[in-house]
Amino acid sequence: MMEITDKESYRSLYSELKQYEKRGIDILMDGYQVSPMQIVTAYMAKEEGAYMRDYVMDQNGRLESLTFTDVDELNVDKFGLSVLTP
Repeated sequence: MMEITDKESYRSLYSELKQYEKRGIDILMDGYQVSPMQIVTAYMAKEEGAYMRDYVMDQNGRLESLTFTDVDELNVDKFGLSVLTP
């Protein structure tokens, strides 16, 4: 079995996000609109942790936007629910 290199996974991510962008789907990171290259650059720069991806659908069930949230910025409250830290 062949391992996928970081370079290949970044190219794949960029290609995927570029297709969403061409379809007019908003791409957001931590609440700000960003380009596919900005997402890939953030992934490359992040040594630890990860980004959580959420798919936001409109009321007709069509993909409206992709949001990426830095999970290092998330905190877990006493009930085990994730909440954003101020």
